[in-house]
Amino acid sequence: MSALEVVLALVAFAAVVAIVAERVRIPAPSLLVVAGLLVGLASSSFSVDIPPEFVSVVVLPPLLYAAATDVSMREFRAVLRPVFVLAIGLVAFTAIVVAFTVHGLAPQVTLTVAFVLGAIVASTDPVAVSALARRLRLPPRLLALVQGESLLNDATSLVLFSVAVGIVVSGTTVSSTSVIGQFIWLGGGGALVGFAMGWVVERIRRRTHDAVLHTVIALLTPYVVFILAEAIHASGVTAVVVFGLSLSRRGDLDLRGQVRLQVAHFYAVIIFLLESLAFALIGLELPTLVRRLSPSDRESLWVAVAVTAAVILTRVVWVFPMGAIRRVVGVRERVAESVAPWRVLVVVSWVGTRGVVPLAAALSIPVLRDDGMPFPERDLILALAISCIILTLLIQGLTLEPLVRRLNVRTNKVTLEREKAWAEQAAAKSALASIDDLDGDEIPDKVIDKLRLEWESRVRRARRLVDDFDNDNADRESQRTATSDAAYRSARLALLSVESEQLASLREDGRISESVRREIQRSLDLEEAALSDNEK
Repeated sequence: MSALEVVLALVAFAAVVAIVAERVRIPAPSLLVVAGLLVGLASSSFSVDIPPEFVSVVVLPPLLYAAATDVSMREFRAVLRPVFVLAIGLVAFTAIVVAFTVHGLAPQVTLTVAFVLGAIVASTDPVAVSALARRLRLPPRLLALVQGESLLNDATSLVLFSVAVGIVVSGTTVSSTSVIGQFIWLGGGGALVGFAMGWVVERIRRRTHDAVLHTVIALLTPYVVFILAEAIHASGVTAVVVFGLSLSRRGDLDLRGQVRLQVAHFYAVIIFLLESLAFALIGLELPTLVRRLSPSDRESLWVAVAVTAAVILTRVVWVFPMGAIRRVVGVRERVAESVAPWRVLVVVSWVGTRGVVPLAAALSIPVLRDDGMPFPERDLILALAISCIILTLLIQGLTLEPLVRRLNVRTNKVTLEREKAWAEQAAAKSALASIDDLDGDEIPDKVIDKLRLEWESRVRRARRLVDDFDNDNADRESQRTATSDAAYRSARLALLSVESEQLASLREDGRISESVRREIQRSLDLEEAALSDNEK
């Protein structure tokens, strides 16, 4: 098979497994790595050698961008302090514990080389965490915490990884001043590139109205940001994350409803394919690495179990002794109003899956040192890192949802329904109040009267849902009768825009969650798209 045929076969294989995972309600990342592992073990003639550039340059940027734009900035700002505690302190602590564990159990691996492995597996993975989080109904602020940590802790692990690799490759030590400077440049330089590109792209989006161009912009800009940051030796991962967060701050309100829907649907397909392919490759890569190991190194593979245990236990040991939930998680009572603090801490301590970002770091380990000698124990480090990734995806990935359900650390469905009904009422009332501001010279009075009756009906219907939000028989459908009258369509589009702005205002004020805002916004976008189609 040619390289292209292999890639297409892997994409098809990953997509089929991901669809099966959805049907049997198993987290797709976990099932994908198992399927890839089984295929790799079943066929000794089938080997996969993933080029480092494929993961870091082709796969990572859009996945990181999607994970970053999925974060609610209002909730994220509220948990910045605990996020930094986890993203910096926990990562460094985990890298040290893993390094000493590996060196103690496999003496042939020097402490410095073991620290390379520790830095690789020290951070949680935003792609894996986002993929798993989509299945859960975590409270908004708790969700922002685990997503924010997974997005920001990569800068710390990449600095530690870069320092450790530099020591092994050059054979010389580095000063603490050099480490601090490298950390500032990797993280700060990447953040600067991300902010700058976010500012530029936001203004380009405001001046672009074509859905296809917006889709192209959404697809290409994460790659451009990543490459620009890497070109100045800053962190491309950090740059893409900050780029996504900067655009998430404003949200997608700069786009028309039709454009929002097209970009969202296109990106959903891209993310589905890349996530499926990435996690399948993780499973496929391990058998190839194991076959390449020397007999003595194969005997050390059991150390992967100890490494995984160290990664999991270190997180538990770090999170729980931090104290009460207001000090540790920083989520206060609004994270989970009726849930005991210790239950939230259990969830935080268990959301530690590794995935695509650690894989990219592991694959980027140099083959040779500066003196021309092979990088010591490179294949073993790769095998241990990928084994740890797989084990966390299996152990934590498969048990996280049952754990969250058992502890009931989830947003109540009834609460969400009531919040949605209340937000719909507030948005409709805002649009109703603006009807009098419509230009009566351009819009006939009968059109304005028709709009007023329709939005009054919306307000009454939403008010009934607020009063009786758990009534499954409540009429949730808006009477969206389209008409060929151009003035009517234009006025309705204006009122839908007012509703969108009101929803954004409610979200920024903290009166509704981002998930509720997006759900209602989608309904408004569909209505806007229907009205726009009638113009053609």
